[in-house]
Amino acid sequence: MEYTDIFHTIGAPAEGLYKEKGSKFIAYAFPVSDEQQIKEIIARLKKEHHSARHHCFAWRLGPDLELFRVNDDGEPSGTAGRPIFGQIKQHELTDILVVVVRYFGGILLGTSGLTNAYKQAAANVLANALIIEKVVETTIEVNFDYQAMNDFMMVLKEFQLEMKESHFDLTCKARILVRKQLTDIVMEKLQKIDKLKASIIVDN
Repeated sequence: MEYTDIFHTIGAPAEGLYKEKGSKFIAYAFPVSDEQQIKEIIARLKKEHHSARHHCFAWRLGPDLELFRVNDDGEPSGTAGRPIFGQIKQHELTDILVVVVRYFGGILLGTSGLTNAYKQAAANVLANALIIEKVVETTIEVNFDYQAMNDFMMVLKEFQLEMKESHFDLTCKARILVRKQLTDIVMEKLQKIDKLKASIIVDN
């Protein structure tokens, strides 16, 4: 698959509900950025829904779509986490956590019934969610003499770049956000400016 620096996620938390034979499947979707945040959200939902029998989930992180996890939380293997994740994949989403909380209604649904219920609950919450487009960006730090200011500002204007931080004096320092696919060409332009040093910042 060809790499793209555009990805889709959700803009805000969302909720959904699916009912089947007395069982309630309450679905939650959250925009997330790391695994610690995911653990905290799941722990909070388990506390809020402490009487629920299952808290099943799936998540995916990163624009390359390669980091993900599914969890059946006691349901038969493959009947909960995977159908939830299937909906995340179908909507081509990342940086997202979907949790489905099940309150058992007393009637067994069977593996196919469970799979369908978790799928429908996940589909419902994603239908209620605001899906947004994001761009993968690189942070570049520049240090330069004040005489190089005009040349630096021309590069910013040419590529319509945003400054995260800036300190302008006799010696100047700034951090700029650059769309990932433009990183190489922007770095090349910056490095041609006299008395300016540019370096890519790797976020931890």
